[in-house]
Order: sequence, then C-alpha cells, then structure tokens
Amino acid sequence: MSKRQIKLGLSMRQLGYHAGGWRHPAVPADGAMRIAHFAHIAQTAERGLFDMVFLADGLGLRQRDNPPGSLARSDRNVELEPLTMLAALAMVTSRIGLVATASTSYNEPFHIARKFASIDHISGGRAGWNIVTSWSEEEAWNFNRDRHFDYDERYDRAAEFVEVTKGLWDSWGEDAFVRDKAEGLFFRPDGLHVLNHSGPHFQVRGPLTVERPVQGYPVLVQAGSSEAGQEIAAASADVCFVAHTDLGDAQAYYRSVKSKLAMHGRDEDALKILPGLLAIVAPTEAEARDKYEELQSLIHPLVGLAHVYGPMGDLSAYPIDGPVPVPHDPQHRSRAKVLLDMAARNNWTIRDLYLAASMGRGHRTVIGTPAQVADAMQEWVDGWGADGFNIIPATLPGGIEDFVDLVVPELQDRGVYRTVYEGATLRENLGVPRPVSRNA
Repeated sequence: MSKRQIKLGLSMRQLGYHAGGWRHPAVPADGAMRIAHFAHIAQTAERGLFDMVFLADGLGLRQRDNPPGSLARSDRNVELEPLTMLAALAMVTSRIGLVATASTSYNEPFHIARKFASIDHISGGRAGWNIVTSWSEEEAWNFNRDRHFDYDERYDRAAEFVEVTKGLWDSWGEDAFVRDKAEGLFFRPDGLHVLNHSGPHFQVRGPLTVERPVQGYPVLVQAGSSEAGQEIAAASADVCFVAHTDLGDAQAYYRSVKSKLAMHGRDEDALKILPGLLAIVAPTEAEARDKYEELQSLIHPLVGLAHVYGPMGDLSAYPIDGPVPVPHDPQHRSRAKVLLDMAARNNWTIRDLYLAASMGRGHRTVIGTPAQVADAMQEWVDGWGADGFNIIPATLPGGIEDFVDLVVPELQDRGVYRTVYEGATLRENLGVPRPVSRNA
C-alpha cells in the first residue's frame, strides 16, 4: 500500500506568525515592504518543492489599540498589496503555486476574474485565489460603509460572486483564438460566450477581456470552518485552509467537508484540506526549545495582552506576573472559560497566559527535531485529519529556511513527500482536476 503524500503550502505573512518575531535579530523589520524579502521566501519554498505560497490579506488594520499602546508595537499594520506581489513573484519563480486573498465583500467579480486570469497567464498556470468574505468593521469603513455586511448576506454574496467569476473565466473557448494571419481571423466567433448574469447581488454582462486561464480556473482556496464556509468549499474550492489544534476536531472537519463533495458531483480527492502548522525545528529538541524560549521573550507585554483582550478584557492594570483575574462580562465567554480553566490548571500568571495565547495564533504548534515534526505531520495525514499542511513560520525567512533544510529531507526519506514537481501548473502538482468550461 502506497503512503499518503503530504501537500504543503507556505503562509508568507509579513515577518512570520509569532507575535514578537519581528524583533528577532535575524528578521528584517522592514521586510513586509520589500519585494526582495518575499522573493527570497518564495524561492526557498520552491527549493523545498512546496505546492504553493500563500499571501493572507486584510483591507484595513487587523487589530485595534486594545489595550492602549499595543497597536504601535505590532508588525501587522502595513504590507504590500498581494496581487501586485504575485505578479512580481511569478517572475522570480518557475514551479511553485502563487495564492493570494481577495475579498468578495469589497471587490467586483469582473475585477477578480480579470486579475487572477492575468496572473495565471503571467505565471504559466500557477495562480490561486483565497476566497474570503472579510470580517471587520475597519474594512467596511474603507469602502464607503458604516458597518460590515451581516453574516448571511456576506456568505450569500460570496457564493454568487464565485459563480459569476467562474462564468467570466469561461468567456472564451479553449481554442477560440486562432490568430490566423492569412485568413485575417483573430478569434472564432463561436468561441466567445457572453455571461449575461443577473442575480440578487450582481448584474454582470461580460465577456472577460482575458483568455481563459491556463488552469481553466485558478486554484480556488477557502479558509474557514463555519457551515456556510464548508458549503462554499464543497461546491467550489480546491484547497481548504483551516485552524485546528486537536486531531479529533481535524478529523471531524475533514469528514464533514469531504462528505459534502458528492452532492456537487465532485470526488473527495478534488479538495485538499491543509490545516495550519507552526513548526519550530532544530537538529536537537533542546535547540528547538531554546529557539522557542527566545521568541517568547520578545513578546512585549502590551502585545501579549492584546492577544487575550477579546475574551479577557483589559488586563493591563493588573500585575503582569500576578494571578489571572476573572473577567467581567467578557466579549467571548466560551473562549474566556477555556483560558481561565487553562490558567487555573497550570497555575499561570497573566504573563504565562498571554504567552500561551500568542503562540501559533490558534494554529497547531510543534516544537522539536525534524523527526518529531515529521511524526506530527504524518499522524494527522495518516489519521485522515489532513491532506497536508499550510506551514505558518514563527519568523521569516528563518522559519521556512529551517523547515526546508531540516524537515523536507526527513519527509522525503520517509517516502511521503515529492522529490520533484509532478507538473508545471499548480493544479497538476496538487493533483486536483482542471475544470471543464460550462460552454464546452
């Protein structure tokens, strides 16, 4: 019986996922504004034969100044626009997939269809779109709105948005452009298909002014675990990015989403589920633990307190090394209970609490040797809780350099990870089908 092959994405979130990582001596503090920083990261991931690199994005500040002073100490405030970056990265890579976030709430389908189709052509078939609905009031304020769309409306809009976008990608037949100089015929008239969509959220005539993407459609990525998000993923997504820390939860989500695919006429292998994984790796466990402790020491107390502000409220007036107080009327009661129970069980101080809450930002964290990290990965893939992982390094570029140099060879030695790219496009490397045009 052949071993299950692990798929890998890399989240290139600015300077890394650790709350204090930008202060590390090896991290370029201005890297989020330098394309050379991201080019090096993407090239390193390609050297490690990753399926794709992924650029998360938000259309406003991702946090508020709670407690006061925390916002100015965070590295999450500025970053380059992701679709512009994908086009640049396409010029310095050749095989790795290039995925970026774009919101269905604050874009129009024609814009998204045109931009991602262009990137797919520029990259030779390596583009991917991470579909999000956006979530914050801060984003709404930047787009002529006082408040964000309500939950049902934004998911209804998203479902229609995706279908319109796919329809626009089908505007031209595969062989529509004959470019016959002798006959003077640039494209076959029967190869042009006008969409003429009219729905509750969008009226879009079309056609798209870009040829059909190299991959048919760019790879579609969905992030989120809600029931509405799962339905969109089952209907349209090729990849799901999720956050799970428990194998049982991961297995339940895996079964739930995969079971919905048949209702949409899709095979289970047509969708890859990649939970986030933050790995701190070194040749020995002691060295890996030292790396972790160094990073934890770099978290400024106000930044740490910001990570527990939602469930716990403002704890800045309490002694940082004193006991964790019971919050008064917390915003997120269930999360507050989880944190309080953890603090009581472990006899944590406030500092201990925010250090634990800051690590991984809700994603699974593994600290250890290459063999220990590989064991943790195989456990979830062999246990049908994942098809692979979206690697979220604590720091960049060091986190991906360590993973490629240490973990990738271990996975290859075990026969669970590629030694060469299987194809030229992202779809080919992921092993997901190329969509047939609705007009074929």
